[in-house]
Amino acid sequence: MRKISSRLISDLTAELFIRANYELGEDVLEALRKAREEEISPVGRRVLETILENAHLAAREKLPICQDCGTAVVFLEVGQDVHITDGNLTGAINEGVRRAYREGFLRKSIVACPFSARHNTGDNTPAVIHTEIVPGEHVRISVLPKGGGAENMSRLGMLLPSAGKEGIIDFVVRAVDGAGSNPCPPLILGVGIGGTAEKAMLMAKHALLRKVGEPSPEKEDAELECELRLRINALGIGPMGYGGCITALAVHVESFPTHIAALPVAVNFQCHAARHREAVL
Repeated sequence: MRKISSRLISDLTAELFIRANYELGEDVLEALRKAREEEISPVGRRVLETILENAHLAAREKLPICQDCGTAVVFLEVGQDVHITDGNLTGAINEGVRRAYREGFLRKSIVACPFSARHNTGDNTPAVIHTEIVPGEHVRISVLPKGGGAENMSRLGMLLPSAGKEGIIDFVVRAVDGAGSNPCPPLILGVGIGGTAEKAMLMAKHALLRKVGEPSPEKEDAELECELRLRINALGIGPMGYGGCITALAVHVESFPTHIAALPVAVNFQCHAARHREAVL
């Protein structure tokens, strides 16, 4: 049994959230640079140049990439042979978030009593935490500061099985078309298919953690990713909604077996500021 101090988890969580808000990953930057070369619209290319310049300045000056520093979403892989000491795991993650948003001068955007008083919690907690128990003696922490504009465009469809692949494509493309410029394209789109309603939504969110543009290891899912990206980019929404051929930088699909009477499809939008970081203890 390996022991890991909750203090280490808090320290690492704080570091990851600050870095995620200041620095885009190289996979995201490379996708944006490639999009700039492929975009046919002069206005679209200028928008992409501005996005890249903003990312460069944020990393250099240690400033948030976007004023919306997001909901603190955390995916945890916890080895079954790990024992957390000096406190509990959830408390450790929230302490890390609290420190990151205070010390990193990140905007606090979380409100309690969501349908009444909506008062700001003041430290961006509580985090939204998804925990998976896995074999081994490690803890993997993946953080995803999730902006409200993109998250608001999320969609869930409980399709009939007869809808099939074309029904899935139509649902996803309609969701992107309806969202327009609201989620700040060019997008990374997470798509979850199968399971139950909540499983599909979780897969769609988890898919955003994959390296941008890296195809699914499942052949059928990878083929669907290509078809969806082509259809989405044919909409002409373009960077920040100004028109062009690059509306999606990537589409990431995750799928899971489902009930014979069901075909759940979930779409989770990520804006061009695709902020995420991960580390392993």
